[in-house]
Amino acid sequence: MVNYRHATEEQKELAMGARKILEKELLPKIAEYEEADGGLGQYPLDVHYKLAEAGYYAMNIPEEWGGLGFDIVTEGVIAEEMAKIDAGFTMGFHNCGSYFHFILDTKMSDEEKAKWAQRFLSGDARGSFCVTEAGAGSDAAAMRTTAVKDGDEWVINGTKCFISMAPVSNFFVVAAWTDKTKKVSEGVTFFLVEKERGVKIGKKENKMGLHLNETAEVIFEDVRVPADHVIGEEGKGFIISMQEISMEGRTLGATFALGIAQAALDYAIEYAKTRRQFGKRIIDQQGIGFKLADMQARTEACRSMIFEGLTCLRDGIPIGYLPNMIKMYTSDCTMQTTMDAVQVYGGYGYMKDYPVERLMRNAKIFQIFSGTNEIQHKNIMKAMAGRDPERK
Repeated sequence: MVNYRHATEEQKELAMGARKILEKELLPKIAEYEEADGGLGQYPLDVHYKLAEAGYYAMNIPEEWGGLGFDIVTEGVIAEEMAKIDAGFTMGFHNCGSYFHFILDTKMSDEEKAKWAQRFLSGDARGSFCVTEAGAGSDAAAMRTTAVKDGDEWVINGTKCFISMAPVSNFFVVAAWTDKTKKVSEGVTFFLVEKERGVKIGKKENKMGLHLNETAEVIFEDVRVPADHVIGEEGKGFIISMQEISMEGRTLGATFALGIAQAALDYAIEYAKTRRQFGKRIIDQQGIGFKLADMQARTEACRSMIFEGLTCLRDGIPIGYLPNMIKMYTSDCTMQTTMDAVQVYGGYGYMKDYPVERLMRNAKIFQIFSGTNEIQHKNIMKAMAGRDPERK
């Protein structure tokens, strides 16, 4: 069931089509993929290509480049439904295929851009967004990666960490200092870097959750890229990063958490209707029934916020610091809802034989990445006081 009440019939049909593929191809094997690679987890490329064949990969590529040109609301409806099966896979699948607009912002020829479009639509172009470093998370100015001009090329050196989908990506959108004498908003540039240029994948992370979304270090040692691989304008990388993360990233990204919350709620309700204690179903026990009511209210409130934000982004309506609130509130609510679902299951909820344990592990990271919730509080506070949230 697609829970977004204002979704069109076409959006509902698309979302359910994607979910049915995941129910058949992914759901029976989630535990297997979670435990793959010695417990580090594995992104299922076979499922990736099944969805790509059905037209769900890189859904936002404009029609003039051969894509479907889906708007961000449609993407959100589909993403929530997919995330009910597994948010880690869904986040990886969506993010890897969402970077074609960066290709368009380079100075590559239209012929090259058309080739990239076809690679995306086939599922063969898989990308990672590389900003975070060991000493530079929320503080982007602490980044150490550099790019130095050498003739018609740039030479990139540095190491990025916690990069989502790095082990299965074949290109990277990389932030690097191009002028350390300037402030971060004027001295950082973004580059399109293909893996075959010498990019190395470092340690794969052993994470609490999102095991189907592989995460690793990305290492650049004298990696050379042509000048036409600069994304946008030189020195405008910080602006690109903030736009990518702050608006669409936090708003659309919240649909992955929303899918987790709705799945946890659905499982909890189903279990509470069948589990009996003291002569009646536990859903009829006030302590459990009230908990489920709170879970339902939180999830519906999050959905309303998210799709209000996505609709405004689609229609070009300024939304200020709403993405900060969406990210913060949805991730906090999702974490609480998954913990409540485990509580509804009782001792069974703590066991890996039941799905709510996995949902709770997957939920936690949404309070941390795309700007920690502490940073979101700070930015909301600054905006309320009339100051620029992105300035210190």
